[in-house]
Amino acid sequence: MNLQFEERPSLHGYRIGIASLDAEKSLNALSLPMIEALDERLKAWAEDPTIACVMLRGNGPKAFCAGGDVVQLVHQCREHPGEVPPLARRFFADEYRLDYRIHTFPKPFICWAHGHVLGGGMGLMQGAGIRIVTPSSRLGMPEINIGLYPDVGGSWFLARLPGRLGLFLGLTAASINARDALDLNLADRFLRDDQQQALLEGLVQLNWREQAQLQLHSLLQALENEARGDLPAAQWLPRRERLDALLDVAEPAAAVQALSALQDDDDALLARAAKTLAGGCPLTAHLVWEQIRRASHQSLADVFRMEYAMSLNCCRHPEFPEGVRARLIDKDHSPNWHWPDVAAIPAAVIDAHFAPAWEGEHPLADL
Repeated sequence: MNLQFEERPSLHGYRIGIASLDAEKSLNALSLPMIEALDERLKAWAEDPTIACVMLRGNGPKAFCAGGDVVQLVHQCREHPGEVPPLARRFFADEYRLDYRIHTFPKPFICWAHGHVLGGGMGLMQGAGIRIVTPSSRLGMPEINIGLYPDVGGSWFLARLPGRLGLFLGLTAASINARDALDLNLADRFLRDDQQQALLEGLVQLNWREQAQLQLHSLLQALENEARGDLPAAQWLPRRERLDALLDVAEPAAAVQALSALQDDDDALLARAAKTLAGGCPLTAHLVWEQIRRASHQSLADVFRMEYAMSLNCCRHPEFPEGVRARLIDKDHSPNWHWPDVAAIPAAVIDAHFAPAWEGEHPLADL
């Protein structure tokens, strides 16, 4: 199952629940069995009065979680061309239910987000009440590379970033370091990678019967004060003014044009982001623009319902299977996009990605 569960005893009969993603070779990529097992255990922990606090972490030094197992999905897309494969209906529904459960978890929920935190890993992390980043943290939503879009609640958290930084990050898959994550409210605390054990030892020693929140806050604050000297320099907030001006445009094709023009810019970070966008999926650019526009007026549950429709429709359209083939299966890094010109994609194609792909009530209507 590539997942480990542990319950450590604390004071007065309380316990700390620890869930560890354990698929180190795949950078802890989420499979459907992992999603279902984690959701089941979190539900049980939420209802167990002796579980005081939960930590979610990833085993291995390289990643908390580098995303979902999209290769398996795409194999089914190829077997069901033009249709929504059965695995997609189940995978995305279960993944979004898990993400929503974390967002609404009734107890202190700590996510230790070290190393690569990409795609589905961001979905797990962003719902946590206490999101911890480390010097090794590299967050991002890289879906433009594979013809998908920033899902797992990406519509929600990108739409709520300052200015047009959410649009920029969704379009370029730019990497976010620990300081960026704190600046943009994508993380809550910064600790060193070697402080996880100290945090766990501190959690076990807390008196969860009295003023638990105050004690937990003091523990995190003390550990963070020790780590502050290792915080990296900010990348994206200092560039916000320039990016806001560049992306002050009326439609997505203009945004892509403005950013793509930076490929030879003196700013190496912006040049790299521009090159990623230039080689990315033009359809994804439209989806990013539209999902952020819509999500700014939606509830969290509505965002997951919208993304469910988008994800199923991505599976029955050609860009997602082709992007995964080029980047992750054949690894030729030369995707043959069905709609290669961002300015020539019909509006009907964009709209179709937001249309229901099921009969009757929405499968996530009960969120």
